[in-house]
Amino acid sequence: MSQAGDDVVSAGAVAEDDQRRLSLAYLTILALLVGIVTGFGAVLFRDLIGLLHNLFFAGHFALAYDANDFTSQSPWGAAVILVPVIGAVVVTFLVSNFAPEAKGHGVPEVMEAIYYRNGVIRPIVAVVKSLASAVAIGSGASVGREGPIIQIGSALGSTLGQVIRMPPGQRISLVAAGAGAGIAATFNTPIGGVMFAIELMMPEVSASTFLPVAIATGAATFVGRWFFGQHAAFLVPPMAPLTADATAAALLLLYALLGAITGVAAATFVHSLDVAEDLFDRIPGRYARHMFGMLLLGLLIYALFRGFGQYYVDGVGYATIESILTGGSFSVWLLGLLFFCKLAATALSLGSGSSGGIFSPSLFMGAAIGAWFASALSAAGVPIPISIPVFAMVGMGAMVGGTTGAVMTAVTMAFEMTREYDIVMPMILAVATSVGTARILSPENIYTQKLVRRGRAIPKARHANMFLVRYARDVMDADVLVLPMEKGFDGFLHEHEADGKLRHVVVTRRDRLYGVLRVNTGLRRGLGAAHTGVTLGDIASRNFTIVTDDMIAYDVIERMWRRKAMMAVVVRGREAPHGGDVVGIITKEHVADSVASSMTIYPR
Repeated sequence: MSQAGDDVVSAGAVAEDDQRRLSLAYLTILALLVGIVTGFGAVLFRDLIGLLHNLFFAGHFALAYDANDFTSQSPWGAAVILVPVIGAVVVTFLVSNFAPEAKGHGVPEVMEAIYYRNGVIRPIVAVVKSLASAVAIGSGASVGREGPIIQIGSALGSTLGQVIRMPPGQRISLVAAGAGAGIAATFNTPIGGVMFAIELMMPEVSASTFLPVAIATGAATFVGRWFFGQHAAFLVPPMAPLTADATAAALLLLYALLGAITGVAAATFVHSLDVAEDLFDRIPGRYARHMFGMLLLGLLIYALFRGFGQYYVDGVGYATIESILTGGSFSVWLLGLLFFCKLAATALSLGSGSSGGIFSPSLFMGAAIGAWFASALSAAGVPIPISIPVFAMVGMGAMVGGTTGAVMTAVTMAFEMTREYDIVMPMILAVATSVGTARILSPENIYTQKLVRRGRAIPKARHANMFLVRYARDVMDADVLVLPMEKGFDGFLHEHEADGKLRHVVVTRRDRLYGVLRVNTGLRRGLGAAHTGVTLGDIASRNFTIVTDDMIAYDVIERMWRRKAMMAVVVRGREAPHGGDVVGIITKEHVADSVASSMTIYPR
């Protein structure tokens, strides 16, 4: 959106704030609708990918396509190198002419809409993102299908929030609901979908925002299971439970070490996308740069097929993940090669201008790293039982966490995608280590990094608004003067000339509160012997409101905002307070100080 468009959104924000809030029941019904439509959207999107994949790689029309099975050898032979190039032409045409927001992995665009555009996403984005990403994945681009579904679900929620007039906060809830529903429908992970929305999409978490997200996510999961079945995203062999002994302790240390290695890989992934984008931007012309990037990808997947019998890194890459998890035959060096090939393939795809997500590539690289690490340990003769599939599963979650910064999402999704409860403890340890390592090497995650490059800062933490529950007496400035309106201004300055500071004055008329003043008593030095002849009543501002000392800061701020007051006079509880009841004042500066002080308890 242009700067002018941003200005329009900002200008309309004040007016939208005054719109009537929908009831929670009504908002929940709308979220249910978003979840159902997003679920069906995920079904249609996967069918479209299957149709295009069969057309591009096999030359026939068919919807049947299981991404967990390797792509059969293409009848095009070496000409399969050109398949991603053809897809690049179509993707560039769609993105350039209809929705530039559809370029890339989608989530940063949704986050930008939430934090900078009041949750407004153009409806056409859902259509263009569906088509562009389906063409990209179907023609072999190394991207995931979850990013498009997230953006599609978010666009649906935003569109509904624009058609039915509501405050921006409620529209943002529907956007987050659509995003969570997209994740849930894609991976059959309802809890992961909710966690994703909470960690990355929701500026505020409460019952009124959580409930719509939970409803939408549950509805999308139900629709997805109706069409795709109840099974987990990946089939894995049973995991032996960890016992409380020295062997288990040693394994946990190895999982932590794997997390650290994966954190380095995650930071490398984040920076590789930046480097790829910068390099491809030097190539003039959108079509030329994307076609060139996809030509390199075509050469890569063909080389892998000629060398190892599979394309491996084309599309979402679930087949390779499934093969690793089920004990496929991979040597240590081949696993390392697959990691670097997938890293390069994804950087080529997204860096040159493709459309698709980064979750699936992260899962692929995490599985490859985990299996490589376990295979290396086994080859080195480590005297403890090492399960390559288990290390691969842990690597998947650690890579997603390190890349996205979404810790709870990574843990819950890895558990839901494998249905292995015993993986949770190793996963928590590895994800935490991965995220910590990645943030040392890359302060931004893969989503916020893209926004920072655009000059769009996104908060890295969700701080509880602890200042809002402080009492007015804890926020106020008790250094306040209560003076009658008849008192002369010159006399007041003379009496407080030595203070030389900003004084707050409550002005009374017949002992009732009349007005307020903020006076810099140092003005006396500048005025010299000048005589103004005015009284405090003449210059007092009537732009104030009255609050009681036991009122919480939230109510004080709301009252000041509603009444456009420059100052709140704090009194001991009386309906018609007198001058003697005044105990302090609260200005906007005091509110800001209270906010700042409440944040000091959080580590930076």
